[in-house]
Amino acid sequence: MTKIETFQERCIGAGNCVEVAAKYFDLDEDGLVVARLDEVAAGDEEQAERAADICPAVAIVLHQTAG
Repeated sequence: MTKIETFQERCIGAGNCVEVAAKYFDLDEDGLVVARLDEVAAGDEEQAERAADICPAVAIVLHQTAG
């Protein structure tokens, strides 16, 4: 299982995460990242990892958990 953690204090509002994984990420009224879901669904790991990888501010962190 993969958990999603976002850090608005790091976010610069580039929106790359929304472009590649809109199912999991959005921008709030201030233009900062918010997670739409707490966990990544099985089979979507690559999509979520791409969003985290392309974030220029490293505002998205994915955590692998048991279960």
